[in-house]
Amino acid sequence: MSPVRSRRICFVFACCAVALCFSTRARAQEPEKVTLCQLQSDPAAFNHHLVEITAFASRGFEEFTLFDPTCSSSPVVWLEYGGTADSGAMYCCGVPIDRKRPAELVVENMAVPLVADEEFQQFDRLIQSPPDATAHATFLGRFFSGQLDEASAGSQRGYGHMRCCSLLAIQQIIAVDPETRTDLDYRPSADEPKIENKAGCGVRDLLFKHVRAELIDAQRHAEAGEPPFAFDDPDRVGAGSLAALLQVDAGSITHFKRTHQAQGRVSYEWRSHGDTPNSYMVVVSKPYWLSFYAKDPKKVAWVVIAAYESSCGLANGKHGHFPL
Repeated sequence: MSPVRSRRICFVFACCAVALCFSTRARAQEPEKVTLCQLQSDPAAFNHHLVEITAFASRGFEEFTLFDPTCSSSPVVWLEYGGTADSGAMYCCGVPIDRKRPAELVVENMAVPLVADEEFQQFDRLIQSPPDATAHATFLGRFFSGQLDEASAGSQRGYGHMRCCSLLAIQQIIAVDPETRTDLDYRPSADEPKIENKAGCGVRDLLFKHVRAELIDAQRHAEAGEPPFAFDDPDRVGAGSLAALLQVDAGSITHFKRTHQAQGRVSYEWRSHGDTPNSYMVVVSKPYWLSFYAKDPKKVAWVVIAAYESSCGLANGKHGHFPL
């Protein structure tokens, strides 16, 4: 074989090797499209994987997490920005809130970059709205499952508030839905009653085991005309739901008063009769996320997202509320 031909063959092989290298690397960096339900069902199977996921993000006090109303609420997936941007979410007691870190995020010896483009800026503006906010987006990020904690009902721990969760380190926001509706409630958590600061007083959460899937069922019932006022009368929705929770006749819920009203949300107060009356707070909402499960996204039902019983002398303390 001539030297010229030999050099040509070597050159062709070299080009093929380089092309194969880049092709393999490109395939290795292609994200896996997964659902939050899949991540929660087997976190370890996706540990360190680059994933693409569409879900709701919820941000508030000591919270920056993903949720999908059709999935279990655990294990929880905490969110954080890659690159040098910081979400500012409080993850532990006394840790200062800073929106910028000095160097690119590194998790478990893996660098996590960030594409800080217009989609990311839009998402950040939405999710930083005080006091808490919800956003629906498609995320590209590196997933870290954390460690299995058998002592906590087999949950994954290691990241986020008090090391509560698994972690999705965001590398890019692929898409984010706009929030332009004026009739919907964009807040993820419900209002809570103020507790009297004296011995023997407490609050009982009447919806402590409440799950978002039940609100999807309520939307379905409203679309079937049950009750017929679900789309336009939050007062009757709130009073009727309280009567059902207390197992009393709806006619006994009189003087059901509005105490606070905001976009897509109304709070009520009612006091029972008798020698030792209890105070009740009910929060009725048109949740933004529920529009994704409505037959007509423009028609979202009023649903009860929180109900509390406050009294003094009860043996119960205050239960934690369910964030929406």
